[in-house]
Amino acid sequence: MEQATALLEQVPGFWRDFLLGMLKPVAATAVVAVAVALSFSQRLGLEREMLFAVARVFLQLSVVGFVLQFIFSQENALWILLAYLFMVTVAGYTAGQRAKRVPRSKYIAWVSILVGTAFPMLVLLVLKVFPFTPRYIIPLAGMMIGDAMTVTGVTMKKLREDVEIQRNMVETALALGATPREATLQQVKRSLVIALSPVIDNAKTVGLIVLPGAMTGLIMAGASPLEAIQLQIVVKNMVMAASTVSSIVSSYLCWTAFFTKAFQLKDEVFADK
Repeated sequence: MEQATALLEQVPGFWRDFLLGMLKPVAATAVVAVAVALSFSQRLGLEREMLFAVARVFLQLSVVGFVLQFIFSQENALWILLAYLFMVTVAGYTAGQRAKRVPRSKYIAWVSILVGTAFPMLVLLVLKVFPFTPRYIIPLAGMMIGDAMTVTGVTMKKLREDVEIQRNMVETALALGATPREATLQQVKRSLVIALSPVIDNAKTVGLIVLPGAMTGLIMAGASPLEAIQLQIVVKNMVMAASTVSSIVSSYLCWTAFFTKAFQLKDEVFADK
């Protein structure tokens, strides 16, 4: 470690600072060797995936670090919006992949996450809780989008599964004159409860079981614990609002994907595959 530091001291300028900063993350990968060794000894066959995942962490976060460094230096609203839309697009694709059997799943997830995260962001900007700068908007948006992505994918997947399992009940309700919303109300409630329960439970136990990432990062960066908890409270409120709105919007959009204009279940969606 000391020899590597001495060699890097000879590298000029920005790249020297970057490479010196990466020494500790590289050293920290030593703990991954334990996980790889355990996987090998237990014959889990996960060694290659673990190493690939670690390599992706280094590559992706390094690239993101350079991109954010550039955006932060610009202080331009256009770059903030482009970064936000990029994150929403990746999250929409990922959530849509979780619910592959839902028609237009990626589009539904994209719209749901966009609406769900934009709403609390706009409210807090209007209330001047934080300024419209990349240093605030991008990290906060990333945390909201990550949780919204998870709950949206679970909501869509679970809703389709429950409607399929209880298809006879749903079709009976439709035959008696119920609307798609009325016929699937119980399935929607169940999918939303399942998707949102982890978010709510996490909010209930925050600080008691684990210190959240934003709070931990601020404390490690030198901020006082009181300052850290103030921001963490804001983050938790935003995450809960974004997750709730995103999951509810996705459930509404799923109705158009599940039913025909004549209020009948689409056979292609619920046919056995």
